[in-house]
Amino acid sequence: MKKLTFASVCLLLAIGMSCKETKKEEKKVESNVSAPMYSLVIDSSKVSFTAYKTTDKLPVGGTFTEITITENSEGPTPLEALNGTKFGIPVSSLFTNDGTGTRDPKIKEFFFGVMKNTELISGIFKSTNNTTSIDVTLNGETQNIPLKYTITGDNITFEGVMQLENWNALDAVASLNKVCEALHTGKDGISKTWSEVAIKAEVQVVKK
Repeated sequence: MKKLTFASVCLLLAIGMSCKETKKEEKKVESNVSAPMYSLVIDSSKVSFTAYKTTDKLPVGGTFTEITITENSEGPTPLEALNGTKFGIPVSSLFTNDGTGTRDPKIKEFFFGVMKNTELISGIFKSTNNTTSIDVTLNGETQNIPLKYTITGDNITFEGVMQLENWNALDAVASLNKVCEALHTGKDGISKTWSEVAIKAEVQVVKK
């Protein structure tokens, strides 16, 4: 009888240990399940801007039809996936949909053309889970632009304001205003080109 009792105890202990090992294994498997990661859809990027003329601040919209992603990353949230993403925008891809065909050449020659290293506007995203901004390099200067954002599904829209004096670009603003003096003159007889430019970017991310 003692032998039977001892054997029974051993059997119960073995079953108990086996159950504990199974639970540990289950926990281990669960801990190995990784969180989804997001990354940028490279060819989804769109960049547009709104400049202003006359003292009435009339808008002049445009886009850059080409944007190159030179370094991409991924992250656990859509915003964090953009952190560290580097981009380049060729100035030659400027497009303002001007029916006369004269505005774009003027902007390229008399605005960007008087700046340093004007072939490319470059930048890098700085994003966390709830804030984002971009460092933009233009006219040999690098400055930061805070961005507001809207996330709709896998699409993110960013908006910000670029004050061109921060890039020492007021000479370029004056140069453009001079060549566009008549077109930038309002009802008050004053010709003005604003140094404020609203920027907008649209991107798409994908969950891996």
